[in-house]
Amino acid sequence: MPAHVLPLLSTQMKKTNLHIEFEKTVDLVNNYTEPIPADVLLKLYAYYKIANANFDNPGSKTPLINAFKANALFQAKNMSKKKAMQSYIELATKELK
Repeated sequence: MPAHVLPLLSTQMKKTNLHIEFEKTVDLVNNYTEPIPADVLLKLYAYYKIANANFDNPGSKTPLINAFKANALFQAKNMSKKKAMQSYIELATKELK
């Protein structure tokens, strides 16, 4: 195996417990069948976007929804990726279980 591939494989294999728990929680939220309050969804949206370093503009066809999503992101803008993952897990666990 080429030497330049080894660091990449090592990084991929070193998923932290936080990353694993975050991914499981995202799956829980995505498969949740009961209605989730809008304020909780907006916070989860912001935490998810920050955790994944995805700062693209919201993609809704409804301007009002885009405004709410942009506001949620603005409110959480100074949060680190790690804190965003932790906050996502905590909020989803509190609200959905």
